[in-house]
Amino acid sequence: MIEFEALANCASSGACIVNQVTSGLIIGMLLFLVASGLTLIFGVLNIINFAHGSFYMMGAYVAFTAYALTGNYFIAAIFGAIGAGLLGVFFERFIISRVYGQNVLLQLLVCYAFILIMDDVVKLVWGAEYLAMGIPDEFRLAPIRLFGGFIPPLYIFLIITAVVIGFGAMLLIAKTRFGSIVRAIAENPSMVGALGIRVPLYLALLFAIGCALAGVAGALAAPVRSLTPGMGLGILVESFIVTVIGGMGSIPGAFFAALILGLTRAVGSIGFPLFVDGAMFMMMALVLIFKPTGLLGGGGVKR
Repeated sequence: MIEFEALANCASSGACIVNQVTSGLIIGMLLFLVASGLTLIFGVLNIINFAHGSFYMMGAYVAFTAYALTGNYFIAAIFGAIGAGLLGVFFERFIISRVYGQNVLLQLLVCYAFILIMDDVVKLVWGAEYLAMGIPDEFRLAPIRLFGGFIPPLYIFLIITAVVIGFGAMLLIAKTRFGSIVRAIAENPSMVGALGIRVPLYLALLFAIGCALAGVAGALAAPVRSLTPGMGLGILVESFIVTVIGGMGSIPGAFFAALILGLTRAVGSIGFPLFVDGAMFMMMALVLIFKPTGLLGGGGVKR
């Protein structure tokens, strides 16, 4: 099952180590962004947004269109995040808010229906064939050489940007007035509403931020991933694994879990290519058995 010789050959090659670590970091940090939005929504609304992958998909497609129109990758990424955020407001106000406090199965059915609808919307607007943005003009630069390996500048940008945005969202919740109100709503929404604060508005804004995180992850990934209807399903499953391992409601936990899973997938592609997904689910199962709250979890949005 484990190809020790392939692992040994990679470990003895600086180029292989650099390439695999870079690949793992890209996978992990994009997962971190998606899982951060997922855990923000759960931490306050206590809603497990099973439709979260659709916002990742929509962010990628909106960014693809924006890039085709403007030729600017940075503007395209911003539009991807905004598009996913606006769709998140619509989803929260007109769909998921109708099932707050309801049975989890009902929430799951509503989210699954939304996933199917959005997949068909993508097919109607962009078609069912695979699309590719390609490397943006801004990053068609010579790769950086490190220990015999080559790192494209786009990869460095993706990794750094994902970390900055993800932890920026954590600081927004932990250090701002908006975050204080959101945390108060998580504890006692009735009391916050009695103080004259428009709780539905803050819930919609929080949902928009969570969905925008997924959307910007899709937008950032568009140059290195193929775009296809249903692309959100795979990232949804992996982001749930990240959220469970890191701890529901914990953004730092999501970071460490995403890092572990990204490197596991990168190493596994060489050492155990037929068991990569199995290894990820095994880690999740072990965490659920020995620490059900996750590595850094404990309920609620972490300060």
